[in-house]
Formats: sequence, C-alpha cells, structure tokens
Amino acid sequence: MAISISVVLLLVVLTVIFLRSGKLKISHALVCALLGFYLASSSLAPDIHQGLAGAADVVSSVRP
Repeated sequence: MAISISVVLLLVVLTVIFLRSGKLKISHALVCALLGFYLASSSLAPDIHQGLAGAADVVSSVRP
C-alpha cells in the first residue's frame, strides 16, 4: 500500500506541474491517465466517487 500511495503522490505532483505550465502533451496525458488508474485502485476511490456525486447533485439542483 505504501508503494501505491507514493506513486499516486508522484503522479499528482506531475499532473499539477503539467497543468500549471499549460503544456499538456501526449506524454503528460498518459501520466494523467495513470493517475486516474492508480486513484481508482486506491483506498481513496470511494471518497472521490462520493465527492463527485455530491458535487453533481449540487450542480443539478441549481436552477437558473
């Protein structure tokens, strides 16, 4: 578990750097995809899913 957490943290740092630089290339997109796969298999996946579902509920309940 410690190895996968450190890989996730490394990929998060790389993704943030790539997004802040504004130069998201193919290799950068692959790093972002790997980040998604590692997050999906981590213990954070249920929390991320619940957070996104809650945000979607809030956005869908807003009436213009």
